Amino acid sequence: MSVTARVESDGQLARLLQVGAVLEEVVEARAHRHYRSLPEGERDERIESLLEEAAEESAAHRERIDELLDALDADPIAFEQIEALVTEQYSEADTDFDGVLYDQLNGEETAYKFYADLIEAVEASETDFSIDREPLLETLREIKAAEAEGVEAVAKLMEERA
Repeated sequence: MSVTARVESDGQLARLLQVGAVLEEVVEARAHRHYRSLPEGERDERIESLLEEAAEESAAHRERIDELLDALDADPIAFEQIEALVTEQYSEADTDFDGVLYDQLNGEETAYKFYADLIEAVEASETDFSIDREPLLETLREIKAAEAEGVEAVAKLMEERA
C-alpha cells in the first residue's frame, strides 16, 4: 500500500486515515477467515490466542483512528470506496502466503509499513491540518509500535512451531 510523499490537505489525511482503519479490518477478517478454514485437528490454542489479541488490538486502532477522523474538519470518504481499494490491494497476497501465521505476519507487516509511510508523509508535510500535528503523530507512532510488536509475536510463534 503506497502512501504519498506528503500529505497536503485535511481531506487527503482523512482518506489515508480511513485506509488505515479499513486495512486494520481487512487484516483481522482475513486472519480469522483463514483460521476458521483450518480442519479442527490443525487448530492451535496459541494461534487462536494470538488472533484474538490481534483482533482486539485492531479494534482499538480503529477506534483511535476514528477519533482522529472525528477531530478533522474534512468531508468523509465512503467506507465502501476505501474498503474496495484495500481489499483489492491486499487480496493479491492470497497466493503468496501459505498458512494462517504467514497470512497474519503479512498483515502485520503491511500495517506496520503503511503507518511508517503515513508518519513520514505527515512529517514531510508543511500543511497546517485542522488537528494538532503532534497528537496525530503520537497516535500514529503508537499504532506503528503496536504493529511492530505484532510482527515480533507472530515471528516468534512461527519460530517456536518450526
